Amino acid sequence: MDWQNKTILITGGTGSFGKKLIEVMLKEYQPKKLIIFSRDELKQHEMRVSGFDHPSLRYFIGDVRDEARLRRAFVGVDIVVHAAALKQVPACEYNPLEAVKTNINGAANIVEAAIDCGVQKVLAMSTDKATAPINLYGATKLVSEKLFVQGNAYSGGKGTRFACVRYGNVVGSRGSVVPLFKQQRPSGRITITDERMTRFWITLEQGVRFVISCIEKMHGGEVFIPKIPSMNIMDLAKVIAPECEVAMIGIRPGEKLHEAMISEDESRQVVEIADRYIIQPAQPWWSETHWAEGTRVPEGFVYSSDKNDVWLTDAELEKMVDESD
Repeated sequence: MDWQNKTILITGGTGSFGKKLIEVMLKEYQPKKLIIFSRDELKQHEMRVSGFDHPSLRYFIGDVRDEARLRRAFVGVDIVVHAAALKQVPACEYNPLEAVKTNINGAANIVEAAIDCGVQKVLAMSTDKATAPINLYGATKLVSEKLFVQGNAYSGGKGTRFACVRYGNVVGSRGSVVPLFKQQRPSGRITITDERMTRFWITLEQGVRFVISCIEKMHGGEVFIPKIPSMNIMDLAKVIAPECEVAMIGIRPGEKLHEAMISEDESRQVVEIADRYIIQPAQPWWSETHWAEGTRVPEGFVYSSDKNDVWLTDAELEKMVDESD
């Protein structure tokens, strides 16, 4: 892909993922223009004065809930990376209509605006919590995935293509358990919801590079899932705060013991290549020639954090935690 002639817009661009994506893009790909689209003027200001002040950067205040503003922002845009979301599970449980307005209505607005403005590709960030969801956040992201996948049918011959990326917990991102453990460490006591808990684990850098590769490879309609390792919460606690007392506080509402990125029912549509799984849409417009190089996963396949083939060692966990600082 000729990135140097592309204009890229990132919704939620002031977040952890957006910043890392912009950093990698500026350093290695030099796109024509990078637009940071977000609703918080203070975060945009802080981002600009912290060093994100490159000539190719544009800061655009707006909310994905506002379709008219999206249409204005998408004029001349080639690629949209949709990272804006309400993602804190307890906040979404307590404010369900707000989560619906941002995560579902916002996704619908992006589909409509992208098609009407002639955007070439839209890649939407999803989550492992969209797999067989038990909380509102996961449910809204599952609906969002469905909207983006079917957006390819809405687009028809206009050429706008939509795909999604699902992955697990990001080391050190806002809301991650890593900053929480570091914050609690000086007190000599850390809190854990359940000692059996497992999670998929990925760094910001890995997530960003995976997203870039998905944009380059997507046909439109896929849900991409990286092959990433799992970790147990107690192993992480030992690495970050080995001397601390551990207090068990119980699983929070909407929380799972283990996360899954592919359910057994979804596996019927899944192909596997070297570094990722691809959920293909069960739609008449999808071409069977797409991802012909992939291998079908076995019947009954489930990709869950407790049944993963790859687990992080203490040394690998320590390295990931150090790099997240």
